[in-house]
Amino acid sequence: MTNRRKVLTIDGMTCTNCQKRIEQTLIKTDGIMEAHVSFRHGEAEICYRPQIINLSKIERIIEELGYSVIHHKKEKKTVILRNAGILATIGILYVLLQQSGMLNMFVPSRLADSEMGYGMLFVVGMLTSIHCVAMCGGINLAQSIRNTDSSKMILGSLLYNAGRITSYTAIGGVLGFVGMLATGGTGTGIPVLLQGILKLIAGAFMAVMGIRMLDVIPGFRRFQIRLPVTAGLRIGRIRQKANGSFFIGLLNGFMPCGPMQSMQIVALGTGNPVAGAMSMLMFSLGTVPLMLGLGSFISTIGKRHSKIVMNTGAVLVVVLGLAMFTQGGSLAGINSIIVGSFAETSGNIKNVAVISEKGDEQIVYSDLDFGGYPEITVYSGIPVKWVISVSEEVINGCNYRMILSEYGISHDFTPGENIIEFMPLNPGTIPYTCWMGMINGQINVIKE
Repeated sequence: MTNRRKVLTIDGMTCTNCQKRIEQTLIKTDGIMEAHVSFRHGEAEICYRPQIINLSKIERIIEELGYSVIHHKKEKKTVILRNAGILATIGILYVLLQQSGMLNMFVPSRLADSEMGYGMLFVVGMLTSIHCVAMCGGINLAQSIRNTDSSKMILGSLLYNAGRITSYTAIGGVLGFVGMLATGGTGTGIPVLLQGILKLIAGAFMAVMGIRMLDVIPGFRRFQIRLPVTAGLRIGRIRQKANGSFFIGLLNGFMPCGPMQSMQIVALGTGNPVAGAMSMLMFSLGTVPLMLGLGSFISTIGKRHSKIVMNTGAVLVVVLGLAMFTQGGSLAGINSIIVGSFAETSGNIKNVAVISEKGDEQIVYSDLDFGGYPEITVYSGIPVKWVISVSEEVINGCNYRMILSEYGISHDFTPGENIIEFMPLNPGTIPYTCWMGMINGQINVIKE
């Protein structure tokens, strides 16, 4: 009997678990002698016996797993157009939500504060749990069906998820402690600049992970943090031999996972073991609903609709990652090219400073708003006295502290007149932000 080899192009793989899932299913199929699947290249090399199984049946097996086999150039063009549409949707959604201020409600406020938005971390967990179902749903299912008794099935799933939550929380506490030691051991948090850098990294992780879930940019498949091979194999062997669902869930916290790695950076950035543990606890709790039962609901609504649900969640993950990345850029003092270009071409001069008669000072007045910072215009080379009128009712947990990195200024607003002084040197647009990186303003420096 003559064997045949065929390389198939597969669309829809989002991680190495997809690769393993397809590969293991094909190997167990009668008539398939070898199967080597590559997530990175989006291909499957198959050696099969045509007398036992034909290519059409092999393709149906792959498609029944929830993936697509691409045959012709026309289909590849369709995929490219679809991916371009998804990226355009992400861009439009990000701009709309960012301009409306809604994104600031859906991301952790501050990495170095025990009062961070834990509720938002729970939301992030819920959105990224779609990825968790894809990666760990099989393990979760195995813990549920190892007993025929329905009560024991539920208990197995509960114990597995309890183990995951315990592991995630403990790791968050350890990372928070490491962050505390790295910043002097005070537990009060990390500098604003370092906050920004960590938020940039965490945002980039989330965005890349979301794009990988969507599989719209093949080159992003290579961006994956993995355990050392020996460590990964050792944990895998222990997990396979383990009998207790709780213990298997504990080991799950040590496996590489894009969403979890993003939140681990957040935990590290808290610089506080309690805040680090709480951040990972809330994130892990957000992943529980889908892992316990909603994943089964998604599977019952059909592959077509479940794919839409998964893609929608992945798009939101990318948008959240971009929002966190933007906040990190603000905290790190990185001047946004987009914001700067809009400011320079808008032609609107707002809140212009008035130069004193002696010419030794310029004064500019503005008001603090609840959800935004004022834009002012000052002249270069003349000391500025900036008077900001603040009403008690407009001060909130976000706008009360302003960070003007360009001039090394951090100012806490109080009711009444607040005075900020600085010397503008070179003409240009100077951005400033709140201590969370959520609210932004700008100072236009012009020549006299």
